[in-house]
Parts: sequence; structure tokens; C-alpha cells
Amino acid sequence: MIKRILDFLFACILLLLFLIPLLILAILIKLTSPGPVLYWSKRVGKNNVLFKMPKLRSMEISTPQKATHLLINAQDYLTPIGGFIRKYSLDELPQLYSIIVGDMSFIGPRPALFNQYDLINLRNQKKISGATPGLTGWAQVMGRDSLSIQEKVDLEFFYYNNKTLILDLKIIFKSFKVVLNKLDVKH
Repeated sequence: MIKRILDFLFACILLLLFLIPLLILAILIKLTSPGPVLYWSKRVGKNNVLFKMPKLRSMEISTPQKATHLLINAQDYLTPIGGFIRKYSLDELPQLYSIIVGDMSFIGPRPALFNQYDLINLRNQKKISGATPGLTGWAQVMGRDSLSIQEKVDLEFFYYNNKTLILDLKIIFKSFKVVLNKLDVKH
């Protein structure tokens, strides 16, 4: 309950702090590519309940609905500013909304796409589908895109069974380092 209250408060504060950068990015997205500013992605949440997760649109509207690593050449689908947005994880900022409404937390496994059956099945096998998905998590700071799905789930399993405030703080600080240094971003 305390984690949920902290998530809500910090998400509200961060949304206010990032309001102007979000507006600037929204204008840039509209000026450089057709389509909406936000992309609402169907994701798997806690207990395998689907929810709509917003992201700043960094890909063309014709991009197939599948995990970016499964696209033959993901670079071909990027909008003119999409590479920049993804490199610095700015596309994730609208997920503060998902934290505010309770679909997500700051820390937890990244929410799977509705059709990432391999990831969903592995999470169900490890019995971690009861975790609230996060904006960042142990797998993101331990390798992000360079990890196999099995490795990600193993790290999520570790977090799910060992979560503490200290570990959450460690993940938050490591997340800043990963994002600022653009570590382990492949697309």
C-alpha cells in the first residue's frame, strides 16, 4: 500500500516536472510525422489483465504490432525523431499516467505486449504474473535489450522474490545511469 501511494505521488510530481518537455516532444512528433502523438499499446498487466499503455510515438503508424526486437529492421519504422526519443527512453514518459491510474508501478517487470506469448508463458511458469508491471525493473538495469527473454524472466523472478525498498532505490539509480549512458539499447 505504501509503494502504491509513493508511486502515485512521485508520478504526479514527475508528470508536472516533465509537462513542458512532453509538450515540446508532442509538437515535434506532430511536425515530423503523420499520426497521433501517443501510441496506446495493449499490454499485459498484473494477473495477466490487459491494459492500454501510452507511449510517445517513435515509430511510423504502419509499424506492425509486435515487439521491436521481432521486426526485421526496426530502424526502417522510426519516425524522424523516433531514434532520439527511444535512445533516451523519452517515449516512456507518458507511462507516468499508467502509474497514476494504478496499471503500473515505477519498479517491476516491463509490461509484455499482448502477443508476446513466450514472455507471458515464462512469467506464468515462474508465477510472477501477479507482479505489477513497472516503468523500469531489475532486468532493465541488468542488461535491457541485450538479455534473452529467459534471462529477463529469471531477473524478474529474483526481483519478485527479493523486493525491498533498498533494491527499488538501487534500481531507480541504476535506471538513470542506463538511460543517461544509453546502455543496452538496440532499437
